[in-house]
Amino acid sequence: MTTPDLTGIRIIHRAMRGDLHRLVALTEAIGAGRTDVSPARATAIAHFVGQIRHTIHQHHTREDEIVWPLLERSAGTAVDLTDLSDDHSALDPLLAEMESAGRAFAANRDDIAPLAAAIRKLSELLDEHIEEEERRIFPVIAKYVTVADWERAETAIRKGGSIKFDLAWVSHYATPAELAHIRSKAGPIITLMIAMIRPGHRRRQQLIFGSIS
Repeated sequence: MTTPDLTGIRIIHRAMRGDLHRLVALTEAIGAGRTDVSPARATAIAHFVGQIRHTIHQHHTREDEIVWPLLERSAGTAVDLTDLSDDHSALDPLLAEMESAGRAFAANRDDIAPLAAAIRKLSELLDEHIEEEERRIFPVIAKYVTVADWERAETAIRKGGSIKFDLAWVSHYATPAELAHIRSKAGPIITLMIAMIRPGHRRRQQLIFGSIS
């Protein structure tokens, strides 16, 4: 491969957007009384919201610390990251608001409206941000960043993350072609790891989302 492999970041972007979309549908269904919520389900939803907050925060922080400097070194004046960095600053209070609303919902299952509103606001901003980032930044990476530099950046980005959570996202959101590509690079260990985490992930997802997709 002569240009950086963006498969991983494409999947993570798709997963962040996809799970927020699912949470928007779920919380609005709860608010409309279309699905019941047990204490265990409310707790699971709040925990999942916290995991999403942590993962999105880590992703954009790693972009600020690792990817943006790499792009500035590689592309120079060919890239302007100002507005994308501003988006990252705008995301943090929305992430905190969502997590706080999730804890409040776990404590009081009638308190769904603030959580639904917080998730929708975050989802709408993240959709716009990721679409713009992929439209503007992915071509810059392909043109100016070397394969070796991108691989080093990806390794640094993964540090501090949750391998189980990330693999669950890969399992859920990667296309068959993307999974085959990942397996060709990572070897059989990735298939074994996904198989190990998949049953627990499916149980948690069923508890959280039920029939709401």
